[in-house]
Parts: sequence; C-alpha cells; structure tokens
Amino acid sequence: MIQLIRTNSENKYFIELVKELDADLAQRDGNDHAFYAQFNKINKINFAIVAYEDQVAVGCGAIKEYEAGTMEVKRMYVRPAHRGKGIAVKILAALEEWTGEMGFTKCILETGKKQPEAINLYSNNGYHSIPNYGQYANVENSVCFEKEIKY
Repeated sequence: MIQLIRTNSENKYFIELVKELDADLAQRDGNDHAFYAQFNKINKINFAIVAYEDQVAVGCGAIKEYEAGTMEVKRMYVRPAHRGKGIAVKILAALEEWTGEMGFTKCILETGKKQPEAINLYSNNGYHSIPNYGQYANVENSVCFEKEIKY
C-alpha cells in the first residue's frame, strides 16, 4: 500500500530521494547538469510529499510558489525498482490537491527532453506544453508544462 506524507525539505527521506534524483539527472544531463542543478536546490521548500510503500520511502515531489496563483512542481522522483506502479501519478495528484487547498489555480513545471518518462507522466495527467518560462526560456533541452488546478 502506498502512503503519502506531507512534509518539507528538511525530511531526511526527501533529502535522500532528491540525492538519488540528482545522481540520475547528472547522468542524463551530462555537461548541462550544472546549469539545471542551480535551480533545483531544496532548501526552503515548504511543501513536499514523500511516498512510502510498506513503510519504505520510494518517491517524492514538491511544490513551491512561482508567482501569485501559480505553484511550480519540483523534485519529482520514484526509485527505479518502484516505477510502473502509479506512484508518481499519486504524488502529482497529491501535489495538485495541496496546491488547490492553498488557493493556487495553476501548476507549472520544467523537465528535460532527456526525461521521456517525465514528459509522458505530465502529458498523460492533464498538463499541456507551454513556452519555456523564466530561467528555462532559451534552453533547448527544457520542456515546460502547465495545468489549471480546480479544487
């Protein structure tokens, strides 16, 4: 059974999972990793979710305020041995619910073209592609998405 716990960036399991995510991204992104890493610091993330399967932390995700009314989805990750079970979908839905509870009406996010699993996750869950925003505006390997949130 999957259990989702709301927490923040000080949660030791969230920190552990993000380290695994960063190691995966360093391999995928190669020379571009340093550019992306500067925007993925986890200090001061107040809204994080850790997914547990049989009391073992197996995945995570977070949101942070981007601008008025908009939350940015960050640090989505599920350990490889636990993929294909719908855990990422559950984490994403929980982040969207949390977004709506706080009165935000939109989620945006950036992912890399070298992360086809992530692109599929967002595309299959109601996100549509938008022009790259903010620091990703002219980054060829970035893909940005958004979804209106109605809770």
